[in-house]
This record gives sequence, structure tokens and C-alpha cells, in this order.
Amino acid sequence: MGNIFKQAKGIQGEKPGTEQDEVKLQNASKQIVQTAILRAVQQVSQESQQKEKRTNSSTSLQLERGKLTKKHEKK
Repeated sequence: MGNIFKQAKGIQGEKPGTEQDEVKLQNASKQIVQTAILRAVQQVSQESQQKEKRTNSSTSLQLERGKLTKKHEKK
């Protein structure tokens, strides 16, 4: 009977440590997910800004070409 009591006590003694480890793992997992989401959002934002710059640059070139064409037409 003494062994059974010691085993039960050992299991109870391990439980708080296991729960603490589980909480640590959950917190670490949450941090990893939050970091991944933040990086993904930043990447999408940067790509959108780059795409917008390319679009604006392309539009500017088209407008400039249009102005040059109109100038030549007037002469």
C-alpha cells in the first residue's frame, strides 16, 4: 500500500510542473503565431506598396508619353 501512495503522490507532484510546462508551451505557441501573422501582414503591406509604386510609375510614364505625343501632334 505504501508504494501506491508514493506513486499517487509522485503523480500529483508532477502535475503542477506539467501544467506549468503546458502553459509555457501555449504561450510560446501564441507568440510564434502572433509573430508569423505580423510578418505576413508586413510582407503583404510591403508588396502592396511596391505594386502601387510600380503602377504609379507606369501611369506616370504613360502620361509622359501621352504628353510627348500631343506636343508632337501640335507642331
